[in-house]
Amino acid sequence: MLERRFRPFFFTQFLGAFNDNVFKTALITLVVFHAASLSNIDSATLATLLPGLFILPFFLFSATAGQIADKFEKSKIIRYVKIFEISIMLFASLGFFLNNIVLLSGALLMMGMHSTLFGPVKYAYLPQHLKENELVGGNGMVEMGSFAAILLGQIIGVFLALQENHALFTSIATVTIAIMGYWTSCEIPNSPAADASLKINWNPITETFYNLKFVWKHSLIWFALIAISWFWFYGATLLAQFPSFAKNILKGDESLFILLLSVFSIGVGIGSLLCEKLSKGKLELGLVLFGATGLTLFGVDLYLATANFHSPLTTQNYIQFMSQLNNWRLLLDIALIGLFGGLYIVPLYALIQAHAEKSHQSRVIAANNILNALLMVVSAGFSLLLFKQGFSIPQLFLATALLNAVVTVYLCIYQVEYYKAFIIWIKCR
Repeated sequence: MLERRFRPFFFTQFLGAFNDNVFKTALITLVVFHAASLSNIDSATLATLLPGLFILPFFLFSATAGQIADKFEKSKIIRYVKIFEISIMLFASLGFFLNNIVLLSGALLMMGMHSTLFGPVKYAYLPQHLKENELVGGNGMVEMGSFAAILLGQIIGVFLALQENHALFTSIATVTIAIMGYWTSCEIPNSPAADASLKINWNPITETFYNLKFVWKHSLIWFALIAISWFWFYGATLLAQFPSFAKNILKGDESLFILLLSVFSIGVGIGSLLCEKLSKGKLELGLVLFGATGLTLFGVDLYLATANFHSPLTTQNYIQFMSQLNNWRLLLDIALIGLFGGLYIVPLYALIQAHAEKSHQSRVIAANNILNALLMVVSAGFSLLLFKQGFSIPQLFLATALLNAVVTVYLCIYQVEYYKAFIIWIKCR
């Protein structure tokens, strides 16, 4: 954090994720509480459609973004992306002041484009500036920063949207954060192009196919991408239900939802930072299976803890919830799901960076972003399917945890290295 090769990059990516979530959360909160003044479409439908707008560019443009990141010098790309972010936030401010859902939806779509462009550069930057024995620690810091930014962004986004002068305050906040992101990006050192001779294929459909085909040929990387995308399926399934879980199952108010989100995010941050200590600076695949085991065990226990939960007669806030000792088991389960998720995902990112061909690193990350977006959409369909079958939210958590066990076994069968590394890591403890 004291060195120029990491500090400016860390804060640039932190502020980008922070602004994404401030804007998204403020917009969705505004839709929920002021839907009638924004559109004829009901708030529930709008709140469901808007996150899809943000994800859409990941499907359409990730492959192109990967080529751009491989062809050009990365620090310059980052600065252009930050200028684009400032423009988007100025456009969004107009939407807030005019109370225009079309403009705001357009800004959300462009923020998805901003994140699509930044993603391949973000993970391809690290192996250019970190030594191999620093990759795990560097990725741990980035993942911790990302989840901290998500948490803070969502809390501040809700706070801004509920203010009387929400348009003014939200506009000032998002534009200021975007300017700060550009300012920190100016200190990022040069990162030479991986393949300056690359001819960009501007057809996103064919390039997406080529990207996935290229990764498919490298089984170690392909299964790492599948494993990472599975984590986003698992996480998206849980996080999407936290508001309803807090309100309908735990009988809590908004503060209880924020508590659940905070506990999960802090858990991921701690797990991400623990990776370097537990792996002793090496790429330790044994942590992947260790993390996956924790995701299943504490996912199952979250269901059991909820099954024994006694709902209060009146709505409770987070202080009332925490004052009851029995509820700490539930919070501990959520924290440990986050912690083991951090242990699970950080070595996988380090593996990709260490083993992907230098000339294709950004395109491999682009393929990862495509698969992540796909699995997040599938997670929504999975939840809807189970709810139609009469499943409750706790039963959905249980099903996801058990499905995680199936995915883990599948990973160990087709990539025995994970199992072998886990056994060796356990023996060395």
